[in-house]
Amino acid sequence: MRTPVLTALSSQAPQDSITVCGWVRTKRDSKTFSFLEINDGSCLRGIQAVVDAGVPGSEDLPKITTGASVQVTGRLVASQGQGQAWEIQVTALTLTGPADESYPLQKKGHSMEFLRQIGHLRARSNLFGAVFRTRSRMAFAVHTFFQERGFVYVHTPIITASDCEGAGEMFRVTTLPQGSAAKPEEDFFGKPSFLTVSGQLEAETLACALGSVYTFGPAFRAENSNTSRHAAEFWMIEPEMAFCDLQGDMDMAEEQMRYLARVMLAQCAEDLAFFTKMVDKGLTDRLKLVAEQPFKRVSYREAVDILLSSGQEFEFPVVHGHNLQSEHERYLTEKHFQCPVIVFNYPKEIKPFYMRQNDDGETVAAMDVLVPGIGEIIGGSQREERPERLRAAMEHHQLREEDYWWYADLRKYGTVPHAGYGMGFERLLMFVTGVSNIRDVIPFARTPGTADF
Repeated sequence: MRTPVLTALSSQAPQDSITVCGWVRTKRDSKTFSFLEINDGSCLRGIQAVVDAGVPGSEDLPKITTGASVQVTGRLVASQGQGQAWEIQVTALTLTGPADESYPLQKKGHSMEFLRQIGHLRARSNLFGAVFRTRSRMAFAVHTFFQERGFVYVHTPIITASDCEGAGEMFRVTTLPQGSAAKPEEDFFGKPSFLTVSGQLEAETLACALGSVYTFGPAFRAENSNTSRHAAEFWMIEPEMAFCDLQGDMDMAEEQMRYLARVMLAQCAEDLAFFTKMVDKGLTDRLKLVAEQPFKRVSYREAVDILLSSGQEFEFPVVHGHNLQSEHERYLTEKHFQCPVIVFNYPKEIKPFYMRQNDDGETVAAMDVLVPGIGEIIGGSQREERPERLRAAMEHHQLREEDYWWYADLRKYGTVPHAGYGMGFERLLMFVTGVSNIRDVIPFARTPGTADF
């Protein structure tokens, strides 16, 4: 089994024997020895391996090119070269897998568009290696955050017969032949079924038994959008909390954002420094802002009034009763308040049926968390726990109560105030890496017209 070792080199002492398995980034030859730069994928840094002519395996040096996989064993010694603390004086070399001259990741700059075309290889580049290591670290941090606070991790269905958001942009799941005249009840599940857009409704049922739960899994939306912020397949983090109101929901969302920003600053220092240097020079400062500064909280009406009086020219006009656009959200966080912002109490007409109606009859107990550089990163609400109000909301949104009978049942048997939110995991990764396109923070992006790899 290959054990990554390069992550531990900063705390190493010289060793008589060390083995590194990895891929060759560069190779330089002289008459009596060769330099191989090897990276094992565990961190940004590679290590230089010095292979003298005559060591076992050196006869394969002519076959070793950029992209080849090798195993080197040798002595770990202080490096005489600049920019590196250690190098390996090789005593045995094994060419594991050669790479021919067509290997596309040569030592030069590559465009993001080109790298998307070689999704099976792009993780070997510095940028995407750092992105996907960060993805792993953030996923672990998400679980750690909720587990430390007593949340129960639950798995909600990927295939569902209900549309949580009511937008209708769902992928149909069927075993019926295309163009079949069969009735829906003759399909595999006996009714129209779809890939889920959210595990929220099912998570609510579990929260009303287990107290505080969270889901973390894939979701799907058949939205024909080719923007840098949307994908057809994405991952969602969705906590649900029983005996919780909108205030508690906002508190938990802010706490989670602070926690994840601190993890990125403390535990991903090398990759973060790379992102800040090569991707977004303001990234580290923005993360510190989220980690250290209290979030500003304003109502939707206050936020719209601020935007209307700003004198700022926006591509999309600001209108009371309409959703805020990304440019509006970023103005609030980056220019007006210059800190993260939580906007709450949105008009009920622009929000889904399950959000709790406020006493004013016009708004619902909804909230969005906005951060600099991204805009909205979390959306949530207190859920409607009152049976009669929920039935009225379903009717208003033209939903059939019989399709959501199990959801309505929660309001019949021991109903409680409860709240939750959803965080798009890829949106989080865009925030902590500075990478601006969602296609570049998920290993194999699924977007309209693209399902490669």
